[in-house]
Amino acid sequence: MIDPNEPLPVYVQLKNLLIQEIVDGRYGPGDRLPTEQELCAVHHISRTPVNRALTELAEEGVVLRQRRHGSFVNPGWIPPNTAASTLKVVVPEGSWEATVRAAAPPELSLDIVQVGLSDLRQVLVRAVAEGRAPDLAIMDSVWVHEFAASGFLAPLEDLDSDWVLDEYEADFLEPFRSANRFDGRPVAVQAEADVAGIWYRRSDLAAVGHQPPRTWDELAALGRVLAQHGSAIPLTLPGGPLAGETATYCLLSLLASNGAGVLRHDAVTLDTAAATESLAFLRELLHIGVISAESVSYERHVPIHQLAQGHASMAIGGSYDAPALAAAASLTTEQLLDQFGFIAMPTGPRGHAATLAGGMVYGIFRQAASPKLSMRLLRTVTSVEALTRMSKDTWQLAPRRTALQDAAQQSPFLHTTATMLQQAVVRPSTPPYARVSAQLHALLESVLLGRREPQAAAARTADMISAITGLPVA
Repeated sequence: MIDPNEPLPVYVQLKNLLIQEIVDGRYGPGDRLPTEQELCAVHHISRTPVNRALTELAEEGVVLRQRRHGSFVNPGWIPPNTAASTLKVVVPEGSWEATVRAAAPPELSLDIVQVGLSDLRQVLVRAVAEGRAPDLAIMDSVWVHEFAASGFLAPLEDLDSDWVLDEYEADFLEPFRSANRFDGRPVAVQAEADVAGIWYRRSDLAAVGHQPPRTWDELAALGRVLAQHGSAIPLTLPGGPLAGETATYCLLSLLASNGAGVLRHDAVTLDTAAATESLAFLRELLHIGVISAESVSYERHVPIHQLAQGHASMAIGGSYDAPALAAAASLTTEQLLDQFGFIAMPTGPRGHAATLAGGMVYGIFRQAASPKLSMRLLRTVTSVEALTRMSKDTWQLAPRRTALQDAAQQSPFLHTTATMLQQAVVRPSTPPYARVSAQLHALLESVLLGRREPQAAAARTADMISAITGLPVA
């Protein structure tokens, strides 16, 4: 059915509908499609989108147009769900292509396109708008609700309800199962998991006789000593808009360590004493010289490079930083933990042992030319064997219980981060997450630059997020 209120243009919806009808056999090779007038009448749409849809189908070789006779299914066109089809997969740059290819069944042909993480969301949105979405993509988990609300993602139980019940619901971890639901239905599967915390140079802490901090007070005390002891920045972090989602990730982990958050399903929860206290602690660290106001200008990779090069003693980041830290410090991953340690965010006065978890997810698009084959690929890349191998190779956490246990038994780092994952919360699940995150970037910047006092900054940001989401401020 063509719906003018859908985010996809009407002509794209018609193209997809006609292709599906051809694939399903309603129109066979050489059959004539309905005329433009007939399509207008059946779908209650104007002639302009009908003409464009048929024109593009002809340009793509799906149909042959004969003047005064109509449009006919091209007998030479190979439907995309035949055995000879190739699955189109979009992945971020890095190790993802190798991960997918290593797990894919050998009989599946894959066309994998790598996209820079900063461009990935826009590339996927544009592909859907133009009617050329991939079969499967790896994307940031915070886009799931936005994409699902826009109708981009296929509910997984429509493709394989048995797998969803027997494997997904039984073995994949909370809170990822809940975070990847929309309207109560799973629409994405966690590809890997990471946790937020603090990286530190072991030699710098040993030089001042301190253990890694467990509380905010211990972090502040250690920062003061490090500031007095040497020229390195005691604690560095991605602190502004240029760091993008990394800045939000770090801010949310600090809030979680003090029992604060940004959103519940029914309210904005940022304007609280616990959140204000978290922002005030950041301001205190700035005033005593533990962190630098320059952090608001850092891009996301800067803090971990400062740590690797000895320009900083500690860096707020995530377990996902391990490969980049090893590379920047000219270490193998096996050597990394000899020089660097990783701990959960120290606990605030109102908090408990908590951290933030995030990661990437697999999603199958409604426009997928081969949804069943896409689901088959999804099952194999998220199998226990594939996720265990991914975890060992990348140091990222496996999002299903069985694979996580297998990998953690073989790696001290994965054992540590897996323990942290048990106390983790996730980023807010909301369709306008990108705009919410932008407000949090601005909040962090305003506090670090002293433009607003912590309480006023939290209140203003809560009001802005309330306007964006339509939720009341608690």
